[in-house]
Amino acid sequence: MNVTSKIYPSAKGDITLYTLTNASGAQVVLSSLGAGIVSVIVPDSKGAMADVVLGYADPADYFYDGPCAGKVPGRYANRIAAGHFVLDGVDYQLAVNNGPNALHGGPEGFQNRIWDSEVTPDGHVVFTRISPDGEEGYPGQLQVRADYSWSDDNELSLNLQAETDRRTVVNLTNHAYFNLSGEDSGSVLDHKLWLDAHLYLPTDQSLIPTGDMVSVKDTPMDFTEPKGLGVDIKAEYPALTFGKGYDNCWIVDNWHPGTIKTVARLTDEKSGRMLEVDTTQPAAQVYTGNWLDGSPKSKSGRSYNDYDGVAIECQHMPDAPNKPQFASTVLNPGEKLDETIIFKFKTI
Repeated sequence: MNVTSKIYPSAKGDITLYTLTNASGAQVVLSSLGAGIVSVIVPDSKGAMADVVLGYADPADYFYDGPCAGKVPGRYANRIAAGHFVLDGVDYQLAVNNGPNALHGGPEGFQNRIWDSEVTPDGHVVFTRISPDGEEGYPGQLQVRADYSWSDDNELSLNLQAETDRRTVVNLTNHAYFNLSGEDSGSVLDHKLWLDAHLYLPTDQSLIPTGDMVSVKDTPMDFTEPKGLGVDIKAEYPALTFGKGYDNCWIVDNWHPGTIKTVARLTDEKSGRMLEVDTTQPAAQVYTGNWLDGSPKSKSGRSYNDYDGVAIECQHMPDAPNKPQFASTVLNPGEKLDETIIFKFKTI
């Protein structure tokens, strides 16, 4: 694996971009800003290379971008109702930055921080940061690690780890947007998605889960057989009208902590590319880029339009600190959060 790096100065510090190139010439570009994925260049069924990850022309435009493109949000990815939770009898109030709720750890969350970074002897790129006690309202000093590797089989693996000195809540994921036809090819709604999930989380109008886990059968939320993202996206159905498209969490079937399994397949028949997503996490948030309009100028020189990419965010469940029926997101001192997501790029 060949790994090179380049530094881009910004007003908030130097951003380091790492380019990982495998034996076939396929590439991944990673950024120390938000421990992010900014590019994945892989072949189509005829061998033609294209960048299949949405991203921006200027490395500094990833600061405070609405889409949170490609980055690792935290300390708590996704939403917490009213920015409030109680832990060990103590009330914690977070910044409210998404309607009435807290989103992705707050306005100064992990996605808007420059992480420390290094290349390991075996060609991994490792990003780390220490989140101090009280940062964005969360208790405990949290040490976080995002370890990326890129294989000759075009598999991008991300291992996420965290340790704390005080009980806290943590939810980590990656927020890359994919368009398997190429990042400048327009709408992704003709892509087909399969999910290993027979249950999803209905929400209120602000996209906070009600706490119920509901069958997808006979609803527009059913991806247990491959289905085009655009087939039902305009249906008169609460989950779709609340978010102007898919922005919902599905519960992985037969999940067992620490066990990795395939949870999603995204297929583009035009290019012949397929993305398979494996994870140890219990849920996946699928977001069809419903609010991409007005994003910073892209790598191809324009702002993206709504639905130009889809994010498949493997994670724990939104608002779990307030929903005891959901898998716990509490991390205790002496424990280690250790979760893996693998993006496997293939052709059909």
